[in-house]
Formats: sequence, C-alpha cells, structure tokens
Amino acid sequence: MLSNELITRVQAIIQEEDRVLADEGDRYCYAYDASFGIYVPDLVVQPTSTSEVAQLMKLANEYHIPIYPRGRGTSLSGGPLPVEGGIVLDLSRWDQVLRIDEEDLVAIVSPGVITARINQKANQYGLMYPPDPSSAHVSTIGGNLAENAGGPRGLKYGVTKDYVLGLEVVTPEGDVIRTGGKTVKNVTGYDLTKLIVGSEGTLGIITEATLRLIPKPIATKTAMVMFDDLVDAGRAISNVLTSGILPSKMEIMDQASVVAVENYQPCGLPTDIEAILLIEIDGHPAALEHEMNTVKKACEQVGAREVRIAQTKEEEAELWQARKLVSPAIVQHKPTKISEDATVPRSKIPDMFKKLKEIRDVYNVDLVVFGHAGDGNLHPNIIADARDREEMKRVEQAVEAIFKAAVELGGTLSGEHGIGTMKAPFMELELGTIGLEMMKRMKTAWDPNNICNPGKIFPKPGQRFVLTHDESCL
Repeated sequence: MLSNELITRVQAIIQEEDRVLADEGDRYCYAYDASFGIYVPDLVVQPTSTSEVAQLMKLANEYHIPIYPRGRGTSLSGGPLPVEGGIVLDLSRWDQVLRIDEEDLVAIVSPGVITARINQKANQYGLMYPPDPSSAHVSTIGGNLAENAGGPRGLKYGVTKDYVLGLEVVTPEGDVIRTGGKTVKNVTGYDLTKLIVGSEGTLGIITEATLRLIPKPIATKTAMVMFDDLVDAGRAISNVLTSGILPSKMEIMDQASVVAVENYQPCGLPTDIEAILLIEIDGHPAALEHEMNTVKKACEQVGAREVRIAQTKEEEAELWQARKLVSPAIVQHKPTKISEDATVPRSKIPDMFKKLKEIRDVYNVDLVVFGHAGDGNLHPNIIADARDREEMKRVEQAVEAIFKAAVELGGTLSGEHGIGTMKAPFMELELGTIGLEMMKRMKTAWDPNNICNPGKIFPKPGQRFVLTHDESCL
C-alpha cells in the first residue's frame, strides 16, 4: 500500500479530487484488461497534461513506485495490468487535442483520443489515417502507439509505427523529450520514435503524437471468395499478391467463425465451406474493375469455389460487418476466448494453416481461425470455459504449440497484440538469449529503477505461460 504522505503529494499534483481514485471499488475497475489475470493497483491517477505526468514520474522515481500507463484497457496481452501494485496512469480522459494540419498532412493528438476519431476527422479534409484495429471505436491512440496496433488495412498501408512522425514522451525519470517532428524524412541520430512505439509503456509515457496522414482513396470494391479447403485459401493469398494487385484488405474466416456469425447474427454467409476470404481493393474507379477481375482469376486458379463481388456499398458494408462480428459471435459457444495473433511470412500461410489444423486435433480444442491473412497476421482463437481446469491446461498447451509453430516457420509471437504478460515466457524462443539481453540493456538504460510498466515483455526466471490464476493477485 502507498503511504499517506505519497498520496498527499499525488493529490497536490492532480488538484481535482475526481482524478485521483483511491477507493477500492474504483481501483478494482483497473485491475484487468481483455486478457487474463486480476491485479488491483494501489492508486489510479487521471492526468490531463504533460506537466502532471512529468511530476508524477519524478515522484514515482523518487519512491520507486511502479507506474502503469493505461488507455481503455482493450489490451489482449496484459499490457496495462498493475502486476506489482503501484499507480495506474489512466490517460483516457486526456483527449483535448485532435488537430489536423492539412498542408503538412499530419494530425496532432493527445494520448486519450479515440483512434477512430482521428480517421473521421481526417476524412473531413479528404485525408485518411490508415491504421484500423478492430477496437478503433473504443481504444485510445496512446494504447495503439504503445502496442503498435495494426488492423485489416495493414496489408497495403502498414501499421501504427508507419504513421508516427514524432512524439512527446515523459521519461521514467520525469524528463520531457520530443522525438521526430512533422517531416517525413528524419535521420538525425537514433530513431527514438520507432523505439518508443511498440515498447508497451516500458520506456516512457507518450503524451502527444504527430501522425502522418495520406489522401483518402476515391473508391473501393470488395469480393467474398469461398473455398472448400482452408489450405487452398492460403494459396490464394499468395497467388493474389503475386498477380500485380495489392489489396487494401485481405481477411480470412474459417468455417467455425462463419458458422458462429450466422448463428449469432445471420448475414447470409455460406456455411458449407471451409474458409472464405474477404478482399478489398481501393483506388480510382476506372481501375478497380480490371483489378478485381485479376483478383478473381488468381483465386479461381487455386480452387476457389465461387467469387462473389459486392455490387453496392451496402453489400460491401454487410460483408465487413460480418468480419467484425466474429469476436462477439464465437463467445456464444463458450464464455472464455483466448485471442492470439501469431504472424508468419506470407509464403508460409498454407503451412501455418496445416499446423493449426494439427494443433486443434492433437489438443482437442475449439480453435477458430480468422484474421489479417494478407500480411500473415492470423488470429487463432480458442474458445473454452475457464472453470474447466482440465480444458484450460489443454488450451495452454495448444497456445504454446501455436507460438512455436509460428516461430519455426520464420514468423513472430505477435503481429499487433503485443507481448505484455501473456507472451513474455516465449520471448527467448524468438529473440534468443543475446537478443533478449540487448533489449533488457535498453530498458535498464532508459528506466534504471524499473518503475515504468514493470513485469511486461521480459520473462521472470522460471515464468510459465498460464491462463489460470489463483486469487493471490487480489
């Protein structure tokens, strides 16, 4: 527990009483995210200025109190969990700045701005902010920056890090630095901007971001492609991408996810297939007809049963709505959803599909596959019941097998969800002993007292991957 003296000093920095939450009930609301584990913080603070964050960090560094930055808590990897107690910095109320500079094609944003609002604001100027995680309507840009979030448009346009030109950051010792700026080109020294993005709050607190915007495409066209074999769908992805066409989105849904959506909210999707691909292309209307015809032929060459092209914007919207419904639909079958995002090279997508089929059978788990297949970022989701300890043990073994399969195929543990607490035990598997040690050295250099989001990314000695927790963390 924090001393009364420390809490008094925090209240002197944050002078509005409703932005310092000490009541146990209020603190419990910050004890979890969208992953696993419950850890109640000692205090929750809601800063709304860089000065407040800097003073809080200096105070925390003086007392060696852990600080955990948090947005809306949509993290699937345990990123904001206060695993060692201390103070949660809730940045979700800090949303006052959302400014579009249409001449420089940038947006200046506070960390608590909802991500979808940035694109909506940019659209008013004929511009676009491409990163579009599924949680964009609720997640904050600060959280997206910390986790380097992606989304369906990542195939053509890249992920969050590709649109960050500059940052304002408060260091773990309470200093304020600026990295990058408004220029597209910047090679002055080390790229600290890229180092901070995706560091999951372990190197500092992002207090402002300068984001690159691009012209919004004039038109889009969407196709639904049906396959009788999941592996054929994987081959189609490679065939399309080598046909000379780069889709803006290429999403996959296996049979289990399609059936779940149809049972949850019927959309007219075919359920007698093994997989469907949703493919969107964008650009000038005059070119889209030819490009979609090329996509259609590429899919048919590898065994597509049918290619159905949306004829209206309403039909397009219905197809993409079906994709968004997968997550809420699959938990109707069982209450516990383990969402992973193992990513492999595009050429290895068919091999990963084969591995996932094997894992599902070997461990007898309800494995559903969907995700951003065009860039190799698959979302194998396992549906289970956390109250069934025997089942959860099999799930843990299946998830470990998924991670190992991805790495063996030249892939990575995470394409967009981050490492947090969930994947820390597997870091050495991908990075090796020396690679992990080099990352630890950077963490120590930036944060010598280890106060900034401790317990994340780096595994503790003997740490295992577990989905079942006792109540000791309460």
